[in-house]
This record gives sequence, C-alpha cells and structure tokens, in this order.
Amino acid sequence: MCGIIGYTGDGRREAGPILLAGLRRLEYRGYDSAGVALQSDSGLVTRKLAGRVAGLQALLDRRPLHGVTGIAHTRWATHGAPTPRNAHPHVDCRETLALVHNGIVENADALRAALERAGHTFRTETDTETLVHLIEDSPGDTLEARVISALENVVGTYGIAVISADEPGKIVVARQGSPVLLGIGENEYFVASDASAILEYTRSVVHLDDGDIAVLTPDGYHVIDRQAHVQLREVDDVTWDLDAIELKGFARWRCTFRWRRRALQRDQVVPELNDAPPNQNRGNKKKDRRRDERGTVIVFPNPVHGYLVIARCHQMIG
Repeated sequence: MCGIIGYTGDGRREAGPILLAGLRRLEYRGYDSAGVALQSDSGLVTRKLAGRVAGLQALLDRRPLHGVTGIAHTRWATHGAPTPRNAHPHVDCRETLALVHNGIVENADALRAALERAGHTFRTETDTETLVHLIEDSPGDTLEARVISALENVVGTYGIAVISADEPGKIVVARQGSPVLLGIGENEYFVASDASAILEYTRSVVHLDDGDIAVLTPDGYHVIDRQAHVQLREVDDVTWDLDAIELKGFARWRCTFRWRRRALQRDQVVPELNDAPPNQNRGNKKKDRRRDERGTVIVFPNPVHGYLVIARCHQMIG
C-alpha cells in the first residue's frame, strides 16, 4: 500500500509542490506516514512525519525545501512502528543518498548485521534502510552502477527510487516484484508506483519490468538491465481519468472504499450474478462467492472486512 513519486526537471518548476501533489493522489492506497527528500544547494534535505500528507504540507510550509529533483513516499508500516524516524525517505551514514522503497527485503536482518559489523549506523527499524547502506557501500563510478551492485545482495521485492547529492538531477529507479513506472514529460521526468500520482503532468508512461534499472535526468531517460545493457520499453498513453482514483471528497480511503464497494455492487456484482446461469444463482445465500465462466466475484460481508483483505493483498504485492 506504500506510494512512491519522484521528479527531476530542467529548473522551470520546483520539485516540492509536484511531489506533494503526487502524494495526495496516492492517499487512496492507505498509509500511516509520509516524507520527501530534495537535492538542494546544501545537499540532500529530508522532511518526514508520522501522519497525513496534509501534515507534511504544513511541515514544509513551516520549513520550506527548494530543489528541482526529489523523491517522496507514503508508508504503510510493516517493519517498524509508524514513526517519523521510520518514515521514508531513508538516508545513508553520510546523508548523501536518499531512497524510497516499496516491497519487502527478506534478508534484511542478515544484511543489517553485516553492515553494522562493517561500521554502518542504522537509525530506523525498517528493512528499507539496509538498501541505502548497501548502495553506500557498493562500488561503481555512477549511482546506477552502485545500485546494480547493491541489489545483487538483496533477496525480496522492491520498487525503489534513489537520489545522490553527488549526482544532481539524477534519479535511479529499480524494480523487482513491486510495480514502478516512469512518466515522460517535456524536459522533465517522473517516477511513480502508480500512474495516478503523475497524470496531472503527463499521460505518457513507461512500465518497467522486473530486473529493470532506469536512469532519469532532465536531459532524458534510459532503461538498462543488471548487466548495464540498454532495454527498449514502450511508451504507453494513459487514457483513464483521475476521477477513477480520487478520494471522492471523503477524508479517508476507508470511507472511499465503502463508497466504491456500493458502486461496485450496483454496477458490476449484481449484473454479473444476474447474468450467470440459473444454477449458479441458487443455493445457500450465505455463500460469499459466486463463480461463472468469466472468473470469480468476491462479496465481502462488510466494508471493513473487504478493506482489510485488500490492504493485506496490497502489502503482499507492494
């Protein structure tokens, strides 16, 4: 249920407002904390908290950040409590790298122990922090080379976006088992876990495959594999409307889910059951599942139950 957005551009627009707008678009996914990291004249600067995106906006109003490249994240806590310290983005020991991550690092405990023995200091309880320290420790002349080297040690799923104070304007993205895509603008580029975060700015997206590494700069982007071979990926045009993922004016996604469930029952579930062969609409009324040749419809006993099931599924797939 976590959400990722990143932005780099040619300087016409600041990254902060774009990142915050993207996080607001991702609120429907559910989350307990939020944060942002920007490349600034003084290096990498982060702001994060446990709470809503509106709270992050208020924090940035009090303590503004300026820059044209950055990453941001909404987190649903899995490893570690929902606290400001555990919120993404995470930084390395020297605070020259910042990283956001969706997914689960299955060998995080072993990696943490090895990195601590090597002298790294961990600030959080998260599995994600191991990734940024691995990149810090990895060889390579470029950020993407270091990311590729680091990921050779990782077991698990991830969609990540990384920025470095040493390479202004660059975002490196990697995918393995957790969806992440690129947004293609005019002299500006985006990364997101969900197209909804960037549709306000572009409808041209590139869906990454597992094993892909993407490099974004204001001058362009390219996708490579783990051997640094260039990979060609199609640019798709997103046609669906932002209204499909809005909160519909509700304060929480849970309320939106309840609204959507009613609409789903009205527009999809009931017609599908009515269209099913007669023998499939009979029998025990307490059954919560009906099947026809086109697939399976699951009817939850109440909105909260459905919300919890879907939330758990999202956690499992990133």
